[in-house]
Amino acid sequence: MTKQTTNSYSTHQRLARSFTLGALLVSPLIMMQVQASEITLNYAFFAPAQTFPAVQMEHWAKELERRTDGRVSVNTFPGGTLLTANNMYDGVQSGVADIGLSVTSYEPARFPLLNMASGLTGIDIDSTVGSQVVYDLVNEFPPQQLGLEDFKVVIAFAIQPSYLHSKKPVTSLEDIEGLELRVPGDNTDVIEALGGVPVGLSQAEVGEALQAGVVDGYVSSREGLMDLQYARSVKYVTDYPMTNAFLVAVMNRQRWDSLPKDVQQVIDELGAEVAHFAGDYLDSHIEESLNWAAENHGVETLVLSDEEAERWAERLKPINEARLTEAAEMGLPAYEFYDRMMELIQSYRHP
Repeated sequence: MTKQTTNSYSTHQRLARSFTLGALLVSPLIMMQVQASEITLNYAFFAPAQTFPAVQMEHWAKELERRTDGRVSVNTFPGGTLLTANNMYDGVQSGVADIGLSVTSYEPARFPLLNMASGLTGIDIDSTVGSQVVYDLVNEFPPQQLGLEDFKVVIAFAIQPSYLHSKKPVTSLEDIEGLELRVPGDNTDVIEALGGVPVGLSQAEVGEALQAGVVDGYVSSREGLMDLQYARSVKYVTDYPMTNAFLVAVMNRQRWDSLPKDVQQVIDELGAEVAHFAGDYLDSHIEESLNWAAENHGVETLVLSDEEAERWAERLKPINEARLTEAAEMGLPAYEFYDRMMELIQSYRHP
């Protein structure tokens, strides 16, 4: 073998070794990128895709995918296709879904402090203010006090207060007397105090119950007039704020701990932003729903006189006081939570 051939062979060997070493050094980076690009989160919600919380869910999912440059993908499961309202938080805790969104009052024993606050009546706030307040409260108070110690809170926001929707006009306590009204659990004692008859039905059963005459109306937030087509059956909305509804999306704690730090940072950054998005979207959407219901189905909004509103408030005052007392007797900071909530409401109303 000539000297030139030997030099060429040696050069080839050196290049081969260099290439092999380089491949060994680069391959872990490639593997990390491949693994990162395969992060998939399953996000469940119980109501249909056209409802406002589901719209929020899709917005959050798209923003997370965009801000992580596609490294994270999110599969959304609205309409109870993965988890229902009855097993949402248990399903996340057991790993059936990575993230689950539900109304805290659907599980009163799990979230007594949050449900105490959402169950107070007569607090007239829009969803933009309410969502910012709820998000702040969830992040200010210890998870153990809120029943959230087993989860990572992804987003928290509020729906506007519930209102009475009825087939007949209701502008007085006398008008509500004896009416059979579908209510969520946190409104049962409210309707009883006002003289109505609460009927326990799931949201999925309301439309048929209205059409069949099983109930005379329902208590809920007003976007359902359009989203769920309830305006076809009810003709009046009484403008008196009853209880509110807090929604919290949580992630399985082990799944959260498994995410890269930069992905966790993006999720944290999205929290406050999407709370504001959710509130602003719902306020606009409810206005659209009320206009649509009035124009297409003749639904009227009825305003109580000042004297009548005071009568309703007096009937409901003992319920508010009882809810605060009950939460405090459980060893929870009920009054501190309430005071902070009202302070935040004022600050967001008058920045």
